[in-house]
Amino acid sequence: MHNSEITDVFFDLDHTLWDFDRNSGLAFERVFRKHKIALPLPDFLREYEPINLIYWKKYREERVSKEELRRGRLTETFDIFKLKFPMETIDALAVCYIDELPVDNHLFENSFEILEYLSAKYKLHIITNGFEEVQYLKLNNSGIKKYFSTITTSEEVGLKKPHPAVFQTALSKASAVPHRSIMIGDSFEADIIGAENAGMHTLFFNYRNENVAAPYFAIRELLEIKNYL
Repeated sequence: MHNSEITDVFFDLDHTLWDFDRNSGLAFERVFRKHKIALPLPDFLREYEPINLIYWKKYREERVSKEELRRGRLTETFDIFKLKFPMETIDALAVCYIDELPVDNHLFENSFEILEYLSAKYKLHIITNGFEEVQYLKLNNSGIKKYFSTITTSEEVGLKKPHPAVFQTALSKASAVPHRSIMIGDSFEADIIGAENAGMHTLFFNYRNENVAAPYFAIRELLEIKNYL
């Protein structure tokens, strides 16, 4: 990858710029308080977070619907603690969580600095699998929407990353060409493999320290992007 040929930089949002786990924990704190859920939040989050990742993988692969994702990740976590709630309660918790999620908008360290740096040199864009109704709120409430020329959501396309159509739609909206574009994201499957299959350059935000085989470029903090762009 030669940075001189790059014109457009595409970012994932959740777990890449927007600190999903931190904001999600704060949202659940309010949800549990409002609905009087008698379960220590750290214990819940320890079990919930890996279950949530599994459900998002199923959602990307069209194996569960949005409703099944919202219900399943909660019911499976509560099952671990032998807690049973009627579906009406689960649905109320799920809706409350989605309402609370964009209230806190902590970003990963140096998000503003790297976006300022990149926006002076490239056109910036978002490609996200997150639910459309909350992704725009996250971008607005966190103060970073101004950096992005286009925003492409999976719900808008009707398919999810890593499907090529998501990247093709984003490239078309951006009037960008694949070989002059780069995708930066935290999901190796959805962001890196998906973008690669669409002919784009890639940079893996590997903050979880996963094992990644060469020849993929990877970073562990956002300011390392300056080494590549």
